[in-house]
Amino acid sequence: MSVGVQPADLRSVPVAPGAVPLLGHALALWRRPLGFLTSLRESGELVRVNLGTMPMYVATSAELIHEVTVRQARNFEKGRFFDRLRPLAGNGLATAGGEVHRRHRRLIQPMFHPQRITLYAQAMSASATALADSWTAGQEIEMEQAMAQYAVETLATTLFSTDIGQPAVVAVRENLPVVLKNLLIRAASPKFLDRLPIKPNRDFDAAAATLRSVIDQVVAETRRTGDTGHNDLLSVLLEARDAETGDALSDTEVRDELSTILFAGAETTASTLSWTFYELSQHPEVEARLVAEIKDVVGDRPVAIEDVPRLEAVRRVLDEVIRLHGVTLLMRRATAPVELGGYALPAGTEVGFSLYAMHRDPDLYEDPDRFDPDRWLPERRTAVSRHSYIPFGAGNRKCIGDAFVWTEATIALATVLARWQLRPAGGHVPKEVASAVAHPDRMPMTVTPRDA
Repeated sequence: MSVGVQPADLRSVPVAPGAVPLLGHALALWRRPLGFLTSLRESGELVRVNLGTMPMYVATSAELIHEVTVRQARNFEKGRFFDRLRPLAGNGLATAGGEVHRRHRRLIQPMFHPQRITLYAQAMSASATALADSWTAGQEIEMEQAMAQYAVETLATTLFSTDIGQPAVVAVRENLPVVLKNLLIRAASPKFLDRLPIKPNRDFDAAAATLRSVIDQVVAETRRTGDTGHNDLLSVLLEARDAETGDALSDTEVRDELSTILFAGAETTASTLSWTFYELSQHPEVEARLVAEIKDVVGDRPVAIEDVPRLEAVRRVLDEVIRLHGVTLLMRRATAPVELGGYALPAGTEVGFSLYAMHRDPDLYEDPDRFDPDRWLPERRTAVSRHSYIPFGAGNRKCIGDAFVWTEATIALATVLARWQLRPAGGHVPKEVASAVAHPDRMPMTVTPRDA
């Protein structure tokens, strides 16, 4: 704004169309969440959306999102979405604020050091190989289920390396999909709806409670036996000490961080890999280039950590898939008066933003709904602002496990593509379903040996 110009009052922020009494825009968000979120840019850079009777102000431009996540990040904390995530993740890194967040991030950062990811890569490669070995020629696979199995097994192996952790592995496999299915709607709905004895509420509450209980038992048993000398994340968390205070994490804090990692890692990886195999099936020329690169870089041996940075075409494909099918909705809450987009926001204001919508903005991306991995070639990538592609967030809240996810997805993709060609089965065209990310509703695919 010009010097001396006062920011406008929030009452003048344009309101998104489609609100209904009591529910506000929650019904529109429930019926067509992705279409609703992408439509908001038509109303302005900052748009009011009513979640029941509570207003949320959605930043729709890359510039305003950068203001919230980086430039003015110190004036924002995690908002309503993360408050509603607490039944699953407690006060873990995704939901914690202030000094708790800074302390936990210091303690957890070493878990994702490149040396540790090198160790995890061996488990990732073994899990991907086991998955590829389990398929037979002509078999029909429900792709997202298969990729979720890979993601959960890999996370479970890196989280819990001993038999003590097996009950948690089973609980994660059974309950995490139930929680994720209901998460976005629960986060965006008026809180009074939580008390209704309807099936989505009962399922969410029961699944979240089971996950918390089982992980609590694993943490307590591991602490009791002192069996922490492993290269798993549980051991790292139990042994971690704050360099400034010398304090360790409590069992509850360890549980919350494990739950957060499971929530953040499982659906993102499963959805990204599923959409990748589908997009490649629709673009065989891109698939052919990837297979050639994998053969050249990896050959006939298992994929190793050293291969990951050399698989450049694989990285471009993953970049494009995450751009197209990424994070649905994030929220922040102002902790002090701030100015955003020419408006004065008082402390307590809820601000939302959708990376999914931003990554499909035609002002930022040419032909934004088209799958085009070549847009990430060095000579074309310069056209993309560094603020307009943030698949794992930005600023001090950027996802701490981004290198883990990139490594995991690259290894899985290279392992499977070297052996199998996957094509859609049953005539079903996958549709995007909004959860933490835009995952497919169903994705039946048939596997054919690559050498055939």
